[in-house]
Amino acid sequence: MKKPIVVLSLILALGAGTITAQQMKKGEEVPAAVKNAFKKDFPQVKNVKWDDEHGTYEAEFKLNGKETSATYNAKGVKEETETSLSVTELPKNVISYVAAKKYGKIKEAARIVKADGSVVYEAEVKSGDLLFDQNGNFQKLVVEKD
Repeated sequence: MKKPIVVLSLILALGAGTITAQQMKKGEEVPAAVKNAFKKDFPQVKNVKWDDEHGTYEAEFKLNGKETSATYNAKGVKEETETSLSVTELPKNVISYVAAKKYGKIKEAARIVKADGSVVYEAEVKSGDLLFDQNGNFQKLVVEKD
């Protein structure tokens, strides 16, 4: 999954409107509050790529061998953490739902933990991103717009 597109899809899914991610250019700064919050949350991470999403900052990195991203607002409050999963790590009913509804092969999968602790599973298929709650119950299909 392309991290900026995944985050964009989630923002759209939450009804926040159309926002595109832009990789931080040399000389642009991530606010100190964001950097400090990230260092506190992930002190072991050394290699981070930052994206600016119009005031929301996404850190992309590897954690325990998995592609991970964390999104913060400009004040340094973490909004969510997304961790890539193998398809077999998804809840069984997610895999069953995708097969039963004939969405085709799951290309990529992720587990998203929101700031409130709630969990969302994401299964990327040809037609978009399928979102499921923490119990693996289908919530919605988010179709990426070009």
